Amino acid sequence: MDTVGQVDFARPLAVPPLAESHLDGDGRRVFDLVAQDGEREFVPGLSTPTRGFNGDHLGPTLRARQGERVAVRVRNDLDEVTTVHWHGMRLPAAMDGTPHQAIEPGETWEPTWTVDQPAATLWYHPHPHGETEKQVYQGLAGLFLVDDPEEAALDLPREYGVDDIPLVVRDVRLDGQGRLDRESRNPMGVLGDTVLVNGTAGPYLEVEDERVRLRLLNASTARVYDFGFADDRGFALVGTDGGLLAAPHRTTRVRLSPGERAEIVVDLVAGESTVLRSTPPDLGTGDAMTGRVGGRDTLDILEIRAAGDLRPAPPLPDTLADIPPPDPAESVTTREFVLSGRQINGGSMDMSRVDEVVVRDTAETWVVRNDHNQPHNFHVHDVRFRVLDLDGDPPPPPLSGWKDTVYVPPGGEVRLLIRFGPHTDPEVPYMYHCHLLLHEDLGMMGQFLVVEPGQEDTVGTLLDVDHDHG
Repeated sequence: MDTVGQVDFARPLAVPPLAESHLDGDGRRVFDLVAQDGEREFVPGLSTPTRGFNGDHLGPTLRARQGERVAVRVRNDLDEVTTVHWHGMRLPAAMDGTPHQAIEPGETWEPTWTVDQPAATLWYHPHPHGETEKQVYQGLAGLFLVDDPEEAALDLPREYGVDDIPLVVRDVRLDGQGRLDRESRNPMGVLGDTVLVNGTAGPYLEVEDERVRLRLLNASTARVYDFGFADDRGFALVGTDGGLLAAPHRTTRVRLSPGERAEIVVDLVAGESTVLRSTPPDLGTGDAMTGRVGGRDTLDILEIRAAGDLRPAPPLPDTLADIPPPDPAESVTTREFVLSGRQINGGSMDMSRVDEVVVRDTAETWVVRNDHNQPHNFHVHDVRFRVLDLDGDPPPPPLSGWKDTVYVPPGGEVRLLIRFGPHTDPEVPYMYHCHLLLHEDLGMMGQFLVVEPGQEDTVGTLLDVDHDHG
């Protein structure tokens, strides 16, 4: 598929509103989200049934500061069970929004936690067992931005919706009546022929600053993008999943698989326009598979139009964050995860089985290998990890910072250094899974517990752990 020159950039880019919040009597910042049905006109004259939070499609951007205690009241106005998972957030397992925290129709769930991590672009989306792909594809997703004093002191574009622009990118396929088509699947899931940015098809963005920050989220259920610009201009990659890089990385392309994020800073000249474009991503697949999984697609995403006069911007900082190199010597053990078919380590997801048990405040090496001829990626809940190597080679700059989701090509192996946090629960697990959501729904997911030191051998009696898997 090639949409170069075929997209009519005729609609102004919608910017998700910042979610309203208030401080309650306990000093918590309280947000309200309602999962609901809606309709959206993606194609002129055709009304598409959709879902969203506090509206017909997608959701507002939640924003909180490091150290702040938050609570989110989530009401389910759908006709089926849902959950809300805080992707990339470090928080107690009972607040994580996995299938174990199901919200029945008409019910309200109120997780609360303290934001305990550096500034980053996170997001939220449903995670019901076996139904995640459908609900995310229908539009249930939104951003969660974390701020901290160190990031706030940097000369980076930061006025939300003005020079700091969220871009929730997802692709859909519409049938002749405008309905979302989930039947036209390939081995990865649905690869759409219409790209939406913040729910807008064919969007343009008018800017009045010579430097803008774009917060890119791949919210697609299956597609991998290779983001750059039609004129091949360079830009600075300043942040990935878990926050800022150590220093800006100058590049012309950044690849994002489903669930991954990137913060890029691009310079503009007064009066010019340029197009954000996804060129064919290097998926590491064989020739026969590449075309089937979108590896030859070129997609125009967003047109950026610079005003005739632009506000000047200070130079980018040379350093962004203190990120020491990962130290493999910190690892207390190594675990292996083999991705094949729709299974991990030869098993499919079982809600009643705990696959791994780890100890709080320790670091482990997780070796993830893709033994399949198809693309996969790997997401771990509650943690930020460092990539130690890819097929034995040091990680490239885009993978040098903090991550929570990583692409694993066919035949590829990635070693991750994972440090587990302070939250323990011998009864409620976190998840790890492929974030190609069809694969997750079909069983490519496992569960792990974080426990106190010395508790590793006692949780089996509490949860009936299958010790062959954990």
